[in-house]
Amino acid sequence: MTRDFDWSHLQTFLAVAEHGTLSAAARATGGSQPTMGRHIAALEEQLGVRLFDRAAHGLTLTPTGGDLIEHARSMSAAANRLSLTASGRSEHIGGTIRITASEIVSTYILPDILTALHRAEPEIEIELVASDRSENLLQREADIAIRMYRPTQADVFTRKVGDLQLAMFAARDYVARHGVPTGLDDIGDHVMIGYDRSDLILREFAALGRPVDRHFFGFRCDSQVVCWRMVVAGFGIGFNQLEIGLAEPRVQRIETDIPLPSLPIWLTAHSELKTSRRVRRVFDFLAEALKAQGAHADERSGAVRVD
Repeated sequence: MTRDFDWSHLQTFLAVAEHGTLSAAARATGGSQPTMGRHIAALEEQLGVRLFDRAAHGLTLTPTGGDLIEHARSMSAAANRLSLTASGRSEHIGGTIRITASEIVSTYILPDILTALHRAEPEIEIELVASDRSENLLQREADIAIRMYRPTQADVFTRKVGDLQLAMFAARDYVARHGVPTGLDDIGDHVMIGYDRSDLILREFAALGRPVDRHFFGFRCDSQVVCWRMVVAGFGIGFNQLEIGLAEPRVQRIETDIPLPSLPIWLTAHSELKTSRRVRRVFDFLAEALKAQGAHADERSGAVRVD
């Protein structure tokens, strides 16, 4: 039995173990199902063991596969640490930077910022992961994360770059048909747009002394982008970041006596990347641009910003 393993075969082994089927592993890694199958077969032949059993809904680890998976994970973690350390020592500013942010920020906030970044640093290639799930910086799923909460993950460095003000909005034709609420007492008379499984908005209303359940919303979806499009379409009243709402001419801000929270903006990167010129350049560029974004929204709304 040879000890010279093909690293791509071990990566496939980890992906199939995590996702349960060859097709799901292929989608997650950008590979193909036949290639995944060949990798597993080659690794099993090389090791002289069977790693997976076929089950009704996919593949399950054999007892031997279960024993070996932790060793493969340890090797993957060591490879990631090596890559992070090497990236952190890089003095070359050109190359790829991978950023993750929520769908709403990726769709409405980052396009202008990343275009400006590209003009300033054309040698940097940009990959954007538009996702509301937390990407794992330690596994190199992203180099920089933009998050609306302070990360607690070890081995990362963070910077709070500002706050994004939230506001209520409705399409102008909705307002023409239904008018606007003035506060908590009459907001229930309107069609509200909110989340499906997420209880974030429900908790905010409970904190205001106006507990509601999910049926409070006439339309529910956990995608912030979809919810916003429904506001623009005139379905009802919804919430969004002030800057995004003020930029949409088809809606108007609904100003009431209901206090709305602000969203903190945190930039995060792995600590090993602090010495990378490329990551530091993009990190600082994003920090300044996002800070300016919040200040611009305050100016347009007539608010006074207090830092």
